[in-house]
Amino acid sequence: MTVRRREEGPPRAAAARELVDSGFTLENADAPFLHRGLNLADMGHVLDLARRGLVPDEARRTLLGLLLEADATPAEEFPYDPELGEPYNSREAYFVARVGDVAGWLHAGRPRREAVRIALRLHVRRQITELVAEAARFGLAAVARAEEHAETVMPDQTYLQHAQPSTFAHYLLSFVYSTLRDGRRLLDELDWVDASPGGAGCVNGTRLLDDREFIAETLGFADVIEHTRDAMWQVDGLIAVLATSSSLLTNLCKLAEDLEIWSSSEFDYVDLDDGYTRASVLMPQKRNPYALSIIRGASGVLIGRLSGFLAVTKSPSARSDNLIYAYGEVPRALDLTLRIVRLATGVVRTLRVNTGRLAEEVRGGYTQATDLAEYLVQACDVDYRTAYVIVGRTVRAASRAGVPGVAITGDMIDEAAVEHRGTPLGMAGRDLSAVLDPWQIVLSRGARGGASPEALGRMTTALHADLTALATAAADRLAGYETAEGALLDAARRDAVTPPRQTDPAVPTDRGGAP
Repeated sequence: MTVRRREEGPPRAAAARELVDSGFTLENADAPFLHRGLNLADMGHVLDLARRGLVPDEARRTLLGLLLEADATPAEEFPYDPELGEPYNSREAYFVARVGDVAGWLHAGRPRREAVRIALRLHVRRQITELVAEAARFGLAAVARAEEHAETVMPDQTYLQHAQPSTFAHYLLSFVYSTLRDGRRLLDELDWVDASPGGAGCVNGTRLLDDREFIAETLGFADVIEHTRDAMWQVDGLIAVLATSSSLLTNLCKLAEDLEIWSSSEFDYVDLDDGYTRASVLMPQKRNPYALSIIRGASGVLIGRLSGFLAVTKSPSARSDNLIYAYGEVPRALDLTLRIVRLATGVVRTLRVNTGRLAEEVRGGYTQATDLAEYLVQACDVDYRTAYVIVGRTVRAASRAGVPGVAITGDMIDEAAVEHRGTPLGMAGRDLSAVLDPWQIVLSRGARGGASPEALGRMTTALHADLTALATAAADRLAGYETAEGALLDAARRDAVTPPRQTDPAVPTDRGGAP
């Protein structure tokens, strides 16, 4: 029986034009996100081989010089070429053209994917620290505006309808707490990102490197990913990062939607600073809150990227499609999130709040209805259901007569009580001004989390401390990365020599490269 064997080994022919135009071109577009991390990962790997006596001294010095040169070259100027494959193979071809087979030491005990996984983590960990810091800045800006508007009374809303008297400060702080939680989640997810997959090989390590701690410490990782196969193929942490980024923008999207409605002439609660608006080229009267549209749209984009990445990662384990798209999608998502949080910070910092309009609206409506019903429970010894119905009838009658909530009288309540249960509550002639005054209602909310100035003061003080701590934690992590990466570059510089240059490099045609 003749057994037909399929051909083994790397491909010998050039890549198909369709593959170059689709896969390799798309992957090389992600090279700017990976460029510096690939250089650092390569330097760390050379030093790791050197400390074990595996790489010859001259090869070590030549490679370090070449990698320092590559690191000093902006990604946009480095000769990434889709004709030569994805970014790692493109780099390999260039390095071989420069120094010949000496470049092959970069693959000793290390597959392509390990270098790229490291590069992605090095890039994303910086992005996360910047995003956490920006989230803290947004929170601090919102806290500062809340402190300005602790006594700005407004009708808070549910379903865009008047609910209860509150303050603009109390409203705004609700978005700060969500931002703080997402910032803390991002720091937790940074722990996942800040772990080294180095030394994991393809799935089960390498005989050349008998420990994995050196490369982790050299690159400033806080830990080593324990399981080698998991280290190469895990994606759950990236999903979590995208989910939290989506949550962060969704929170800002809710604020943006409110502000877009409130900035309309129908509401006139707020005005955006000119710098965050755009004119209509046709209608001279238009002043569109354009920044809010950007925030809202970006939230939708992030939700789509999260959904798309989840769809990609559902493939069987140890498949490249799990991560091929992550190299671009995750950094782009984080970059968009960072830009939008900065935009939202500017919107909040410069927002004009029309305090007089808010006061007019809260005094002309019926947001005190709930407090009035609760007062009847206390003062008239009736159950809340009865009080609710009587106040509802009173509000309906007042609305038809054009009487605002602050002007409701005890006589009107007794009339409604007679309609509902046949007897009055004895409210005629009673002074209800303190019960119906929106500011007095706000002052009564002194419990934890309430809208009174005292309760708000406790919250803003605590939030300021928490947000400052969040920003400090992000700054400390970033400083640690800077220190480790700086030390790695210094070590490479101490031992490097300038590599030779070839004016007409012979680029290898075998596109197999490292696995």
